[in-house]
Amino acid sequence: MEHIHWYPGHIAKAEKKLKEQINIVDVVIEVLDARIPESSMYPDIKKLLGDKPRLILMNKADLADIEQTKKWQETIKDKTKCFVLPTSANDNKDLSKILNKVTELGQPKIIALVKKGLLPRAVRVMVVGMPNVGKSSIINKLIKKTKAKTGAKAGVTRDQQWVRINPKVDLLDTPGIIPLKQEDQDKAYKLAFVDSIGENAYDVEAVASKFITDMNNTYPDLLKEYYSLDDEINIETIALKRNWIVAGAKADTKRAAQNILNDFRVGRFGRLTLDKHE
Repeated sequence: MEHIHWYPGHIAKAEKKLKEQINIVDVVIEVLDARIPESSMYPDIKKLLGDKPRLILMNKADLADIEQTKKWQETIKDKTKCFVLPTSANDNKDLSKILNKVTELGQPKIIALVKKGLLPRAVRVMVVGMPNVGKSSIINKLIKKTKAKTGAKAGVTRDQQWVRINPKVDLLDTPGIIPLKQEDQDKAYKLAFVDSIGENAYDVEAVASKFITDMNNTYPDLLKEYYSLDDEINIETIALKRNWIVAGAKADTKRAAQNILNDFRVGRFGRLTLDKHE
């Protein structure tokens, strides 16, 4: 298996910025990818967040295996002692549940302010997570693109804008990006599967080959059925089946690899979870 090497650049700087953002909020919404809930969870999240109240959203649940999502929801809840909710950025049915939980988690902070003689205010919340887990989509879902920005808060950098979601919740409109720092190669590949790592950091054919291997282990025969293959399933056989050919009638394996990963990312194989719950 080819090693994935990447350095997202300025990790210390990114972590410093994230901590500055976290310092000005009362509640953090951590977003995971429901297809890889364990692999998209930052192992050192407590170091970044400290004791800040946290709501965990398993985003893209509409693309994930329903039974696996239920199991992971309970496991993550037990492990983190946080409220965990499967969600989809495309569906607003759970919007009130999310906002009610945020308000509940932020109440101790508001009560503490009142005890100090200060006026009560809206709970301040921000959204954090690994790259490309859907943070911006969750922000747009919460904002519903109809609310007005309320401007900068005192002591907050000017480029950080707040959006009044309702009288009880203010949302920081920029997501907190947790810098990638992943030594576990199995998790690194899964992050590549869901496009959480830029393509310049890995060989697309190596990632697609690993994806095929993982799929054969977790969902046997699914790829064979989807690509209508009777023989061995690999990048080359898929390329030839789809007539993706380069000069000399050879399989266009790079094109095939990109298409295989894209088929997964947009949900063409059905609802799949690649972090298998035992």
